[in-house]
Amino acid sequence: MISVSISEEVATACPDLHVLVMSCDVCNSESDERLWQEMADEEKAVRETVKLEQINKWLPIQATRQAYKRLGKDPNRYRPSSEALRRRILRELPLYKVDTLVDLINLVSIRSGYSIGGFDADKIAGDSLVLGVGREGEIYHGIGRGELNIAGLPVYRDAVGGVGTPTSDEERTKIGLDTTRLLMIINGYSGLDGLESAGKYAATLLSKYVSAINMEAELVTVKDRAKITL
Repeated sequence: MISVSISEEVATACPDLHVLVMSCDVCNSESDERLWQEMADEEKAVRETVKLEQINKWLPIQATRQAYKRLGKDPNRYRPSSEALRRRILRELPLYKVDTLVDLINLVSIRSGYSIGGFDADKIAGDSLVLGVGREGEIYHGIGRGELNIAGLPVYRDAVGGVGTPTSDEERTKIGLDTTRLLMIINGYSGLDGLESAGKYAATLLSKYVSAINMEAELVTVKDRAKITL
């Protein structure tokens, strides 16, 4: 599995950060209607239980926003993806159908509140990712967003450059219908509580909808890395 580590710069600003890294072999497909029924059920639950002004006060989202502020980014201009998805639901805007893997990751993010990186593992350069902080002028093309100013955002980098932030992943390593190896990173800026539950939910969906096999999972902090079973 690709090694993921956290830089001291991020660890100092975000001392509660725990990262759950998951990898598996998958069989991706066009958007699955059964999965979208689960998505519809989740959307209904969000609309019935959450108000728009409450979204950024939910701990997983609130902690991610606080991380942005500590690192120098305005979270109201560059919203974490989990917040953006929930805001879209409450504004009665349709969610995008991409493919089963991407849709599945979005569902986990909506339910858990975590911003989640989803990557085609075969497109990652090298065998490691390091979570650092975006720099002024650093070139980064967010998926469907064009060139994105990631200065002050937490960013995972491989041997070539940035591949993922909590706002948007990078075009270069994005998931496609031809993806057969998934790397999934669940970013727990609020700490450990709830992180493994999100991972178990993700593992269930991955097995159900993309026939995931050879599943591996690691819990990563700045000081430690431990394999876990989901």
